Amino acid sequence: MFSRRALLGGAGVAALALGGLTACGTSSSGSGAGSGGKSTAGPIQFWSNHPGSSKAVEEQIIAAWNQANPDSPVTLVDGGSNYEELGQKFNAALAGGDLPDVIVASDVTWFNFALNEATTPLDELWDEAGVKADSYVDTLREDYTFDGKHYGMPYARSTTLMYFNTDAMTKAGLDPAKGPATWQEFAEWAPKLREAMDGKPALVIPDGSNYLDWYFQGMVWTFGGKYSDEWEPKFTDPKSIEAGKFLQDQVKAGNIAINKDANNTFGIGNSAGLLQSTGSLGGLAKSAQIPFVTTYLPGPKPGACTGGAGLAIPNKISDERKVNAVKFVDFLTNTQNTITFTQTTGYMPVRKDAVDDPAEAKYLEENPNAMTAIKQLAENTAPQDYARVFVPGGGKLIGGGLDRITIGNEDVEKVFAELSAETTKVYERDIKPLL
Repeated sequence: MFSRRALLGGAGVAALALGGLTACGTSSSGSGAGSGGKSTAGPIQFWSNHPGSSKAVEEQIIAAWNQANPDSPVTLVDGGSNYEELGQKFNAALAGGDLPDVIVASDVTWFNFALNEATTPLDELWDEAGVKADSYVDTLREDYTFDGKHYGMPYARSTTLMYFNTDAMTKAGLDPAKGPATWQEFAEWAPKLREAMDGKPALVIPDGSNYLDWYFQGMVWTFGGKYSDEWEPKFTDPKSIEAGKFLQDQVKAGNIAINKDANNTFGIGNSAGLLQSTGSLGGLAKSAQIPFVTTYLPGPKPGACTGGAGLAIPNKISDERKVNAVKFVDFLTNTQNTITFTQTTGYMPVRKDAVDDPAEAKYLEENPNAMTAIKQLAENTAPQDYARVFVPGGGKLIGGGLDRITIGNEDVEKVFAELSAETTKVYERDIKPLL
């Protein structure tokens, strides 16, 4: 039977969010190859879509690996422009192409790879490679659990965040350091923010082709709804419908804009706020033409979900290649490298002891926007609903439906009923027979 990913681990992870945990028995540089151990011989092919525009920092970390492991050089391969394209490329390789050693597997692709035995369980490989699995943040590690085994290692992990133009907040008479406590409070703030922005939207959110289904998930939770209760769709629940109508009404009122290039819209000052991933923080810090602050998503808690991507290893490669791949992933995500990666991109550190590193602690103190996601992970997040992340194509299906009710202004109840029916159909056809 399916083993649900564990919820956030209470006080221990709360302490992590405040910088209080140590490495659970590992050194600050990680374990295995991550702490300088040599890999076994053999080249390694790493397929990535470079989440958070991370290609340059991936190349930097890979260069350090290659210098230490000349007999096991890593080649970085462009897997596509997003998680879905990479997943399609991997599926094509499974049908007869050359398989990579490591792939980026997102929150919506890892489970189906595991369910169909396309990727390998990692627990025994961790032991063989000397990986200290408990050095990873518990919540992020357990996101990849299926049938009592782990099928991924955390990499580019995120939560959704609110970004606000501090000048607009101040002009509207609002506290720049404090986001709205609820979506109802946001609706009260919106006219003030629009006035401060000369009529521009109070908030911009990416469209359905850019993960609106992910961003809306936290909103629907705060209304008491959800996409599904495990495998049972809940789109037609009155509370889910209420959340959909709220989103639609806010778009009609001009308070919220749905935009394909939401980051740019916010960054050039054409909206007061942005609902986006913490993985966009690094890019916005460099490109935004306005000052901004990050805040939690509105409650009541939980108002945000975890997301992003991990790293998985194909099942149909040799055991030697699998062990080598695990050693490389351990290095790629070790304490120092996760610090480098997250400071560059804005993603969350995936090792428990990262926030205790003196350089990282100093960075977070000087860059409080980067600390928001780490704190929110412990205080305002929950794992995602099955209908989005475990049903094949679920995210794309939901995103398309949300585009229909926002951009297309279609009837919410009709669209959500269709989402419920299609989700059930896909589950019955593609998931249930394999469980």
